[in-house]
Amino acid sequence: MSEPPEDFDPSSRKEREVAAEAADDRSDFLSLMAHTYRGELGRMSSWRTRIDRTTNWAVVVTASLLTWTFSSESRPHYVLLIGLVMLSVFLGIETRRYRMFDVWRSRVRLLEENVFANALEPGGVEQSNWRQLLSEDLREPTIKTPSIESMSRRLRRVYAPLFTVLIVAWTVRLTVFMPSGSGVVATAAVGAIPGALVLALVGGFYFAVLVLTLHHRPRHAKGELRSAEDVDEWK
Repeated sequence: MSEPPEDFDPSSRKEREVAAEAADDRSDFLSLMAHTYRGELGRMSSWRTRIDRTTNWAVVVTASLLTWTFSSESRPHYVLLIGLVMLSVFLGIETRRYRMFDVWRSRVRLLEENVFANALEPGGVEQSNWRQLLSEDLREPTIKTPSIESMSRRLRRVYAPLFTVLIVAWTVRLTVFMPSGSGVVATAAVGAIPGALVLALVGGFYFAVLVLTLHHRPRHAKGELRSAEDVDEWK
């Protein structure tokens, strides 16, 4: 390794702004953006993989609980309610991972919209201050997607159907395998917890899931896939 020059001063303004010259050199700047894009794309892919792992575990747990619960009439129905708690934990973990994933995805989309798309069709820059936005976010990374929006998106994509399957299976378990002479309310009891309270809690939980799933507010997540109004030109 070569030794730095004797007059090298890492605290000098010149060295602290060593990459500033690239801002005025088109070739250097585009090369720097290409490396930046690859780096941010790698981080985005890493967090995408983490989200997929949580989703896989949620699906496996749901399938396992359904198989075990309906394998015998003697299986307790409340195991499916434990599954709801487990899925809620997975949803919380995945919500956090989605918010982190969106940090890197927002940078990737910013580069795609304002560099690569403009290279294909000059004059179509989406944001005139995109360089400033990217610079500020590289200096001070911030989470851009609220927790409620992130949770709503994960519910729509994965968890609302899983919650629905478990609750429907639990309802079937109560009604089909109900002991003779007992009502649904009595069968829903869990230990000392009365059945009416269990039914109310499950109903309230599912109502909250539906509210969060249908939650619509101005979108903060950048680059979310959505259906185009006219896709004929792609066909």
